[in-house]
Amino acid sequence: MPLTLEIVTPEARVYSDTIDTVVLPTSSGEVGILPGHIPLLTQIANGELRVTKNGQTLWLAVSGGFAEVEGDKVRVLAEHAITEEKIDVNAVEDALKRAEQQLSDAQGIDPQQYERLQNLVRYSGVQLAVKRRRR
Repeated sequence: MPLTLEIVTPEARVYSDTIDTVVLPTSSGEVGILPGHIPLLTQIANGELRVTKNGQTLWLAVSGGFAEVEGDKVRVLAEHAITEEKIDVNAVEDALKRAEQQLSDAQGIDPQQYERLQNLVRYSGVQLAVKRRRR
C-alpha cells in the first residue's frame, strides 16, 4: 500500500504524488515514514527530505514547518521547499552571500530580521547540499 505525500508552502504546492517512503528532517532527527506508520505530528527542521518511488530517490530542500502523518497520507507544511531540479546554484550562492553580508553588517537590526537572515543562510546551505549531492 503506497503513501500519498503532499508538500505545501505559503506560495505553492511543491510536491504531490503517491510514493513508497519518505524521510523527513525533524527537529529531533530524521524520521522515516513507511505505509502503515502510526499517526504523527512533528516539527520540520532545515534539511534534506528524501522521497523514494519505484526505486528512485528524489531530494528536496525544506525549511521549517510541520509534518502530519495520518493513515497513509503525509502532509508537509513548510516555510520553504524546493525540488532538486529547480535549485539554481548561482542564485542560491548570490542570496547566501547577500544574507551573510547583511548578518555581518547587522548592528541594531530588528531581532526578527536577524532571525530571518539566519534562516535564509541555513536554507541556502541545505539547497546547495541537495544540489551538489549528485555532482
